[in-house]
Amino acid sequence: MLKLHDIVRAQQHLSPFITPTPLIFSQALSEQSGVNVWLKLEVCQPTGSFKVRGALHKLMALAGQAKQTGVVTASAGNHGLGVAFAAQKLGLTNATVFVPQSAPTAKVAKLRRFPIQLKQAGQTYEDAHQAAEEFARQSGATYISAYDDPQVIAGAGTCGLEIITALPQADAVIVPTGGGGLVAGIAVAVKGINPGCRVVGVQPAASPAAKLSFEQNLPIDPYDHAPTIADGLAGGFGAHPFYIARTLIDDILLFSEAHLRRAIATLVDQHQLVAEASGAIAICPLLTEPQQFAGQTVVCVVTGSNIDTRLLAAILNEATF
Repeated sequence: MLKLHDIVRAQQHLSPFITPTPLIFSQALSEQSGVNVWLKLEVCQPTGSFKVRGALHKLMALAGQAKQTGVVTASAGNHGLGVAFAAQKLGLTNATVFVPQSAPTAKVAKLRRFPIQLKQAGQTYEDAHQAAEEFARQSGATYISAYDDPQVIAGAGTCGLEIITALPQADAVIVPTGGGGLVAGIAVAVKGINPGCRVVGVQPAASPAAKLSFEQNLPIDPYDHAPTIADGLAGGFGAHPFYIARTLIDDILLFSEAHLRRAIATLVDQHQLVAEASGAIAICPLLTEPQQFAGQTVVCVVTGSNIDTRLLAAILNEATF
């Protein structure tokens, strides 16, 4: 369904618009954990999130008719920003983005800077998703999935291609996991070049759809999740990611809200790096159970920076450094 050469081709398509993000060695986390820790900084993307990769790749592949009738998507925020950025770069003037009323203000504020139609619907991603699909049915616009689409997954997988090309000796890549587009794409790229490299998904315990999907051998989407500050990881695990990567993902680990808050504070304290919970979760295994990676070379994909300022202030205020 998706092969390494598809991701290589996606990288070629994306290269005029986005450049590889930094891959940096973390001396602080390495000393603390006993692991050779590298951070893949998707926070450096033009929208502050990896989502621009998949959105841009999908919009580039659209036929002329779809460009004429417009596109619509639902998002917790970051995928919407990716679609908005892609539409602007490609000269697509008819783009609509649905987000839930609960979307972080930082993401909504960024979305308002783009020439798109922004609509807020419901309290969860699934509410926004349903509203966007109804809009697509009524308007004829093409729906752009945030994760359940092979072209979106191939675009996201270029992150993994950059990682394994720059650091072919990596023993493991830790990937924040929500709908599954990123972890599936990275798994195809990484395993295609270094089959021995482990791909480990991490997600909030409040929304364990990926872990449950693999345990039950069936993609669970939608998923009625509990409240979590990792809004970008909340909800179901898509069918395309599941069937593409079910034999490639080595493990799915779950972390509490307290673990997420600690990870956010740690990245600020050790690297002066601002990351939202959906991105900071990548370092949680190294803060809680580093022994499972002892002596290995591990890459943590820090997927996004678009955290609400008030939440960040509260987390830093409660942290004990």
